[in-house]
Amino acid sequence: MALGAIGIVIVGVVLYQLVWKKTDEGPGVMTGGSGGRNALQVQGMIIGQQPLTFALDNITATITADEEVNLAFETSGKITNIYFREDTGVKKGELLAKINDEPLQAQLKKLEAQLKLSEDRLYRQRELLERDAVSREAYEQAQTSLAMLQADIELVKANIAQTELRAPFDGVIGFRYVSEGAWASPTTTVARLTKIVPLKLNFSVSEKYVDAVRQGTKVTFTVDGYLDAFQAEVYAVSSEVDLSTRQLDVKALYPNYRGQLMPGRYAAVSITLYEQGNAIVVPSEAVVKEMGIDKVFVARGGVARGVNIEAGQRTDSQVEVITGLMPGDTLITTGTLQLREGLPIKLQNLR
Repeated sequence: MALGAIGIVIVGVVLYQLVWKKTDEGPGVMTGGSGGRNALQVQGMIIGQQPLTFALDNITATITADEEVNLAFETSGKITNIYFREDTGVKKGELLAKINDEPLQAQLKKLEAQLKLSEDRLYRQRELLERDAVSREAYEQAQTSLAMLQADIELVKANIAQTELRAPFDGVIGFRYVSEGAWASPTTTVARLTKIVPLKLNFSVSEKYVDAVRQGTKVTFTVDGYLDAFQAEVYAVSSEVDLSTRQLDVKALYPNYRGQLMPGRYAAVSITLYEQGNAIVVPSEAVVKEMGIDKVFVARGGVARGVNIEAGQRTDSQVEVITGLMPGDTLITTGTLQLREGLPIKLQNLR
């Protein structure tokens, strides 16, 4: 009799363990509603509004001069004077160097001396013509002689101007490659002039941003060695996409008023493509597609409820929600592949 009772107790214990083990299989299974059996443990977040900025970051750019030119004379001759110092600023029109022009100056003096005589002859011919004391042909010959002399003077002055090397724009002049007394020709580089106020940024963006980057677009860039970021503005966009790279070439202008940046350096450009002050943003992994429609799950009354949303801007980690969610909704952020309408859930790590 005692053995029979012991056997009944053993069988009951075994059956209890088997039943308990079977019903306790699987993670997150509890009993009854949101805290009961068959409830999926998930993580969630309370929906709120926040600033949203969508930007292209770390675009490699090259800083170039606004203008740059190798300075050379327009004519040949011996350099008599150099007026500039290396690595200094010069103004547009400033005289930088000079070629010997003594023969031209002598020729100019000769022509200017003849000019007075030619003007007097024309004056006398005009008075005689008014009294019919000379023919009109003689008067016109004197007039033509004066005009030709004036043209010769202008030509000599132009040749003298070619012996002067002047700055074509404001800028910084670099190293000098010639010395006084050297023979120079139009192929001889005297120095290099660089305009560094403003500076240009040259970079490229993917073809999918063709409509987002245009004249007037503001860009931010950083340069190694400087803690602060700099602001520039797009002033030119290529008229076509490069067929080999599928990139669109872009140029931006940076004022560089203090002249602190130099051409030739690399920069990291950031372009803000979209900015919203109060946006609803959810993690990308919380959004699923069903029949081409974006959908998320929210927690309501201890179960999952699917909500169709209209998505806006997207990044690798975030999605902007335009319609479908309201501040205060509880978004389910994990287990999206397991969720279905009305599934009991248990929220953990709500944030």
